[in-house]
Amino acid sequence: MRLRALLETDALGLRLLGGEDELDRSVRGVMTTDLRDPSRYLSGGELVLTGLAWRRDAADSEPFVRILAAAGVAGLAAGEAELGDIPRDLVEACARHRLPLFAVHETVAFATITEHVVRQVSGERAGDLAAVVDRHRRLMTSGPAGGGPEVVLDLLGSDLDLHAWVLSPTGRQIAGAGETSLPGPVGAALAGHHLAATRTGHRAPHRATVDGIAYSLFPIRNTGRGAVPASRDVRESVLSDWLLAVEADASDWPPARLDLLQGVTQLIAVERDRRDAARTVRRRLAQEVLELVQTGAPPAEIAARLRVAAPVLLPGLGSAPHWQVVVARVEWGGAEGRSATGTPAGSGPGIPGGPVAQALLEEILVDPAVTGPDSADRIAVAHTGEEAVALVPLPAVTASTPAQNAERAEGAADGGPALHADVLLAAVREPLSAGLADDGRLTLGVSAAVHSPEGLRGALEEARHARRVAAARPGRVCAAGHHELASHVLLLPFVPDDVRRAFTARLLDPLRDYDRRHRAELIPTLEAFLDCDGSWTRCAARLHLHVNTLRYRVGRIEQLTGRDLSRLEDKLDFFLALRMS
Repeated sequence: MRLRALLETDALGLRLLGGEDELDRSVRGVMTTDLRDPSRYLSGGELVLTGLAWRRDAADSEPFVRILAAAGVAGLAAGEAELGDIPRDLVEACARHRLPLFAVHETVAFATITEHVVRQVSGERAGDLAAVVDRHRRLMTSGPAGGGPEVVLDLLGSDLDLHAWVLSPTGRQIAGAGETSLPGPVGAALAGHHLAATRTGHRAPHRATVDGIAYSLFPIRNTGRGAVPASRDVRESVLSDWLLAVEADASDWPPARLDLLQGVTQLIAVERDRRDAARTVRRRLAQEVLELVQTGAPPAEIAARLRVAAPVLLPGLGSAPHWQVVVARVEWGGAEGRSATGTPAGSGPGIPGGPVAQALLEEILVDPAVTGPDSADRIAVAHTGEEAVALVPLPAVTASTPAQNAERAEGAADGGPALHADVLLAAVREPLSAGLADDGRLTLGVSAAVHSPEGLRGALEEARHARRVAAARPGRVCAAGHHELASHVLLLPFVPDDVRRAFTARLLDPLRDYDRRHRAELIPTLEAFLDCDGSWTRCAARLHLHVNTLRYRVGRIEQLTGRDLSRLEDKLDFFLALRMS
């Protein structure tokens, strides 16, 4: 209720002595006091009633009013029963601190004012609860079918003054209210918080603070035909579920408001199911092409399938695009995990990796600069066994000759619109690592661009080889591209572990032992020397050493290993040993 309403109630006998411009302040409670310092009992928004027993002389008014103003009280009402007229020093102190001051007629008991305020505030709270229920009905009847998730988010903003966004598991913004967008790094950080909390079984909503702003994160569960039952392992769905990020701390929300937000997530889940159903067509096209490529079907048959797929995946951009193949695999360290409710799921068969990798790959391949779910409409991903395979179309290249076409396709793979393994995971590595936790891995391989059906089989094998190269690297999320297959990187993952250990131990163990005993830096010196292509001056400058000191260290390396770093063969052996160690 407002202070103005109290002044307009004749039965309360209030007379305004100052603060006419502050009468729209809200009153959330009432407190009666005659303490000189009542701050410990104030929480803000109160109408303070006082009989002025705390006042001994004019100097007492200023500190008393200053304490009330600092506590954020709504107003002060002083009784006239004790002193008659309200002291001028109190009126002036309230004016200095912009605190509304009322005089309470001697015939009106403070209990009467207290009862009136409590009754009004309680009635307004009951009205607020009814309004929440009404808004809930409005949200449920509006629904995403009337304009997408944005309709629901707009209502949250207009009715509850809540800023909210729908995010993908990698933090990509799918929907937001109005024109307010969430910065990419913030979305990625929120998604990482959400995935980590989900993996540890914490109950939603999850609270996260990014750049000093508090957010509450609500999971949007898939409720369609592909939904994972609540009793199943949470790892089957954690990397594919959307989330609702609300700019507010929901830890002290009443149950009615939490129920409202749960209803919002249910509405958005319906929209998610609808869009997943539309994605089925693209998945089917990808599955058909993949089966033809793997079974060695004639190029003409594959080309016919591609002609059917191209208008769906590249509407209006030509019927003969170039293609890239991306292969992904998600592997979990054990069969045991937690269910979606946070309870142990128990042991059983391994988690199917193909569907999880398929959903992840569909998300990863979306251009992070494009917002909205429809930006994934040109991505076709199939899954076979434990891996997912994506056919990514590139815009058709116009050239006068087939040779020029091929040259431009290769250029696209190296610097045009084609996908690059080293940047593909840059924006999603952090949140996905949180979702994979300490028992999951995502590895991904990218082929070069091809411009004919004959090239798809080779592109598929190339992407698979690249993924195996990525799998040999440390880390939860790793990728490799086709350009790495033309170097030693292709060979190293396939060296048997015992051979790898014996080779590196023979060359590097003497240096490690020497570094450990003498606190030397022979290994870092060797790495820098090779990185500088054996240049004494450049290597000495990088290490901030005198050239003679560098020559001494290199001589010690050669003495301990019996190798000669002026010979190409020995340089190559050291290079490979460092890469495999």
